Amino acid sequence: MVSFGGIARKLLGSANDRRVKRFESLVREVNALEGELSQLSDEALRQRTETFRQEVANGKSVDDLIVPAFATVREAAKRALGMRHFDVQLIGGAVLNSGAIAEMRTGEGKTLVATLPVYLNALAGKGVHVVTVNDYLAKRDAEWMGRVYRFLGLTVGIIVHGMNDMQRREAYACDVTYATNNELGFDYLRDNMKYERGEMVQRGHHYALIDEVDSILIDEARTPLIISGPLDDRSELYQIIDTFIPQLADEDFELDEKQRTVTFTEGGTEKLERLLEAAGLLQGVSLYDIENVAVVHHVNNALKAHKLFQRDKDYIVRNDEVVIIDEFTGRMMPGRRYSEGLHQALEAKEHAKIQPENQTLASITFQNYFRMYKKLGGMTGTANTEAAEFGDIYGLDVIEIPTNLPVQRKDEDDEVYRTVEEKYRAIAREIKDAAERGQPILVGTTSIEKSELLADRLKKEGLKDFQVLNARYHEQEAYIVAQAGVPGAVTIATNMAGRGTDIQLGGNAEMRIEAELAEVPEGPERTAREDAIKADIKRLKEEALAAGGLYVLATERHESRRIDNQLRGRSGRQGDPGRSKFYLSLQDDLMRIFGSERMDSMLTRLGLKEDEAIVHPWINKALEKAQKRVEARNFDIRKNLLKYDDVMNDQRRVIFEQRLELMDAETLSETVADMRNETIEAIVARHIPERAYPDQWKTEELKAEALDVLNLDLPIVEWAAEEGIDESDIRERMKQAADAMTAEKAERFGPEVMTYVERSVVMQTLDALWREHLVNLDHLRSVIGFRGYAQRDPLNEYKSEAFELFQTLLEHLRERTTQQLMRVEIVQPEQQQPAPLPQMAAHHLDLATGADDAGTVPAFTGPANTVAAEAADRNPDDPSSWGPVGRNEACPCGSGKKFKHCHGAFVQA
Repeated sequence: MVSFGGIARKLLGSANDRRVKRFESLVREVNALEGELSQLSDEALRQRTETFRQEVANGKSVDDLIVPAFATVREAAKRALGMRHFDVQLIGGAVLNSGAIAEMRTGEGKTLVATLPVYLNALAGKGVHVVTVNDYLAKRDAEWMGRVYRFLGLTVGIIVHGMNDMQRREAYACDVTYATNNELGFDYLRDNMKYERGEMVQRGHHYALIDEVDSILIDEARTPLIISGPLDDRSELYQIIDTFIPQLADEDFELDEKQRTVTFTEGGTEKLERLLEAAGLLQGVSLYDIENVAVVHHVNNALKAHKLFQRDKDYIVRNDEVVIIDEFTGRMMPGRRYSEGLHQALEAKEHAKIQPENQTLASITFQNYFRMYKKLGGMTGTANTEAAEFGDIYGLDVIEIPTNLPVQRKDEDDEVYRTVEEKYRAIAREIKDAAERGQPILVGTTSIEKSELLADRLKKEGLKDFQVLNARYHEQEAYIVAQAGVPGAVTIATNMAGRGTDIQLGGNAEMRIEAELAEVPEGPERTAREDAIKADIKRLKEEALAAGGLYVLATERHESRRIDNQLRGRSGRQGDPGRSKFYLSLQDDLMRIFGSERMDSMLTRLGLKEDEAIVHPWINKALEKAQKRVEARNFDIRKNLLKYDDVMNDQRRVIFEQRLELMDAETLSETVADMRNETIEAIVARHIPERAYPDQWKTEELKAEALDVLNLDLPIVEWAAEEGIDESDIRERMKQAADAMTAEKAERFGPEVMTYVERSVVMQTLDALWREHLVNLDHLRSVIGFRGYAQRDPLNEYKSEAFELFQTLLEHLRERTTQQLMRVEIVQPEQQQPAPLPQMAAHHLDLATGADDAGTVPAFTGPANTVAAEAADRNPDDPSSWGPVGRNEACPCGSGKKFKHCHGAFVQA
């Protein structure tokens, strides 16, 4: 029976069809200019860029130039790359320019589509940021698409790990800048820790185009960016507490795999208290006494490390280090660390070297970072399942772009087996069958452990010719994935390894030429061999097409439908044939957690024999419902994270704006005078109550505090004894004395030095207090949930208390600044430098799981040298004289260790 909605869609088209239709007139107008532009010389085509820029300078908006600009880019791409934008790609470019997300299937040329809105928005001269998921794609796309931009006279920059501030500043000054989301976010945080405008690297947030937008704004949005510094070493405590967990029985804790939580039962708590007491770690009588807060934190982490985290699935141990595995890509992430002491608990569990914990110095979520851009666009092959979140959080619509050619891929129903063993037997048979037929097959797994398990099974079955692509071998992933379309190729990949690289049937000609002819110089021999490779790939493509195209076989469903759709989308690019199928068992994580017991008993009653599978569309629908529940839970986690971060974001914005004002101000004498006067008023109010008689004044305490804060030994006791004096007279006399001392210093130091000193003291005090404030907010956030037990809204409580903490920060800023400036003495003003910040590392913290992405970019360490210092100029005792040090260089301190294992240990690559 056809629904009314279905009838309406047939007659009127879907809402998506109607939105796409709006851009058809633009396509016609761009096509109409193609003949005219093809007649222009390269120079005349390039000159159009200057003409457009002049029009923008004269008041036109870039959107007014969309038709001629798109036509210009299309012509430039034909000449620079030999690639012409299809009509559907023009629609994709228009969607991206409108500040929306373009959902384009794999192989539809998203990288080329990006050139259209990027060029158009770069005409404003304010810089366009193209955001990618990793450094490899940033480099590849900047070089590849950079040919189009440079052909048209635009400058192209790239930000990758390991660059110094000068190189970053130059890259951000370009018209188009390619970078990863992490590099952009950390540069923003570091810029707001600098002491001079000239040291900052970014120049604003005009337009960002995000590639793989679902990965960046959804998957990684649970992980705020954090810059932190080290705390005291507590490795011995972790090791002692780790010994307690193996002594617990199953009834001592409750494990909830759905919510990924584990908690002690009452009996477990009592057992733990006895163990802690015997070790001398328990203060008072109960584990939950206030004195034991730190111990409770460590104990809970140790329990999580043992019961929630599995070796070779969530992490691996390599070279005495615990290395996290990314749950979405299966990639190994050296340098990333779980937060809040959880990584140290895992190191204790695995008897690896325990690294010190860190304290937060600066933080921002991706949601709040990317919402700073005046215009935002994104592209991916899979966004529709998260359309509600994109709309709710970022105000971005998702528009599905039609494919250039009809999709030929056949998506088959899932095969469900009772046990994992039966499932793997069926998968091995299917892989061997596809390989014998010459059909290229991509096998998707959800973890390293499972990919290697499958690889071992295939070897036992006699299949030797296959590639395993997972976190252990990700260095060659782009090449392995690019060649996965060769006839008979078997590629076992962890989830979405190699995302961003197309699988072309027959193989990738460019990559083969680069790999096989790297040593062959330009000339007739190289040209002949290139032609031979291209001919071979053409032949192989025909064979792969004849065998049915790429076969995507998934060994398990992911908890996110989007990840499954990404895997499926690797097959059937540009109208090629292909097929996809998921093999499941009732023992898989998703099936097991979401109630496979009922299904198992049902299948037993139906008489399902060993090695038989059940295949039915209803199974697919049931699994989709389970996935939707997980997705909804993850959305709630991200939304909740954002609600709390919005509170901090308002305060962050105030602090960062205040820092910019302090940097730009010619003089701070008025600001400092106001702080001093308010401090004096606060001191007097503390010791002379309102409308109190002089004999009730605490004059001795006021005199002591005036000496401590103002560095002034004032005769306050004598003043108070005078006839007819009141608190306003005391206040004015204190202000006059403080002003006189300040004026004397200003005259002695000179106005320039005094301004420099005032700016340095105010900014360093503000930074130190902001860091303390972030720690306080972290602690508040960790306990505020308990307010819910008292029928109070934790978020409202958090807002209220965070505001009070912020007020306290401002009071302390006034007092500490006054205290330091009243004591300051200048010895050698020409050598004054802002105090360097503590050594820092950059992290990606996940408040839901504790996952931490440490050291994805180099940490800023204050106003140090950005040019590598000569070895002779390096003072072993003064890290600021070293300049950048290579990770594998000997540490300049003279310890004999490599830099990365010594002073560079917190700036992980």
